[in-house]
Amino acid sequence: MKNIFRPKIIDSLKGYSGKMLVSDLVAGVIVAIIALPLSIALAIASGVPPVMGICTAIIAGFVISLLGGSRVNISGPTAAFATIVAGIVAQFGVQGLVLATFMAGILLVFMGLFRFGSLIKYIPITITTGFTSGVAVTIVIGQLKDFFGLTFAEGTHAVETTEKVVAAVRSFTTVNLWALLVGAVGLAVLIVWPMLGKVGKKIPGSLIAVIVGALLVMLLGHFGIEVATIGSTFGALKGSFDAFNFPKAIDLDLIFALLPSAFTIAVLAAIESLLSCVVSDGMIGDRHNSNTELIAQGLGNVCSGLFGGIPATGAIARTAANVKNGGRSPISGMVHAAVLFAVLFLLMPYASLIPMPIIAAILFMVAYNMSEWRSFVKLCRTAPVADIVVLVVTFVFTVVFDLVVAIAVGMVLAVVFFMKRMADNAKIRAWQRSEDGRFKHLPERVAVFEIDGPMFFASAEKFSDLPIEEDCRVLILRMHNVPALDATATKNLFSVQKICREKKISLLLAHVNDQPLSVMKRAGFVGEVGEENFLPNIDIALRRAEELCQGSSK
Repeated sequence: MKNIFRPKIIDSLKGYSGKMLVSDLVAGVIVAIIALPLSIALAIASGVPPVMGICTAIIAGFVISLLGGSRVNISGPTAAFATIVAGIVAQFGVQGLVLATFMAGILLVFMGLFRFGSLIKYIPITITTGFTSGVAVTIVIGQLKDFFGLTFAEGTHAVETTEKVVAAVRSFTTVNLWALLVGAVGLAVLIVWPMLGKVGKKIPGSLIAVIVGALLVMLLGHFGIEVATIGSTFGALKGSFDAFNFPKAIDLDLIFALLPSAFTIAVLAAIESLLSCVVSDGMIGDRHNSNTELIAQGLGNVCSGLFGGIPATGAIARTAANVKNGGRSPISGMVHAAVLFAVLFLLMPYASLIPMPIIAAILFMVAYNMSEWRSFVKLCRTAPVADIVVLVVTFVFTVVFDLVVAIAVGMVLAVVFFMKRMADNAKIRAWQRSEDGRFKHLPERVAVFEIDGPMFFASAEKFSDLPIEEDCRVLILRMHNVPALDATATKNLFSVQKICREKKISLLLAHVNDQPLSVMKRAGFVGEVGEENFLPNIDIALRRAEELCQGSSK
């Protein structure tokens, strides 16, 4: 347990100095300023009240920093969850989301306890890039209404991404040009502000966009021009927690219905948090504990659900900002949460003034930054056709359906294509006799078949058609290039042994690697063939074959 769960704060506080504390305090405050508008925007994109985004950044951010396996990882709501959270809320309500978040947290804890941290790397980049790009597109589509100030017809059902596209197209004649102006100004600020040297790097553009947008809407209001704000859309915001906001009655059917979504949340949280840790490791020259991080992410999500939050995970952009501004221990992440806590109770009413087109503009930038379009284009240009299919299918299914379906279909396709690739590369070739001395001498009435590649159910049938000559007395299977063997291939080896026994042919196996040999022993194949017929290399096998041939001719 010690190696599985050891929070980084334990090691970080050894030799901790006042200078380091000041750096962590500064970094924590700056990250909180960055996280404030993002947390509000991501909550709105997820279909929940803005305060839930800030509660998530506070509760999950504090717990994960305190217990996590990284020195500098900053956690909170992220864009990757927006689509799936919105779908849960639409189908099961906020209480269903709380339960799904809680369940995802439990799954993450178990993933850490069972050392699944190292297994996340086996998810192909085509799937992560596909669903990340797909989520970016869904975020953009989801914000078209607010950015253009559209008015959907009464009774419009726009929950799925495709429904939102249809509703936006049908309602495009209702564009509010003043809302579009506010959104365009906000988008321009977000694009230009980072280019303004040190000031642009120290103060987040999203905060400036919020201030400029709020002032512009107030100015327009003096002329009787209305633009939707958070307050007019969601009502007045209050600074408080919904403590222990757990469903009072839990339906077993609801748990089963939410399980796929909870699993998807857990996988996404694991992938994104560990990716964030890897990025930050490279920035500070440290090494995170992946299993500790997963346990902390799980506990953070459990607490987030209990206190009225939404799913959380490591946020790469906020983590990078933490490092760049001097954060070097979990203290900075805890300070970030504490600052947001103060903001929640002191300044939350002012958040009602934030214009909805500004929130849409912020989310457009979030979508652009997370879209990985360059990686998407590069994969389409350079990857094998099978990988491109997985990439595109995952992307399309994320946009058209949801992440649960997209990841499931993507993984199935990736596995199928991988098995086909391995099966195609697995070959069995017969040695040819040579009289010019270029190859090893192959005795008469001896056949050697060289097996290359893993032998598993997709390639096992290649054992079925070994071209054994009628006068053959010894069959050698050379297996030094077989790294793995499964039960189906082992069954086919039994068939080869049966044919050899019927034809009075001695079967020898040369240079069998550890994994295949272990499988053969457990299946009883070694006992069937005889341990003496398993030889360490082909030279010894050829000599034994020659002896067997000479013995049979006497």
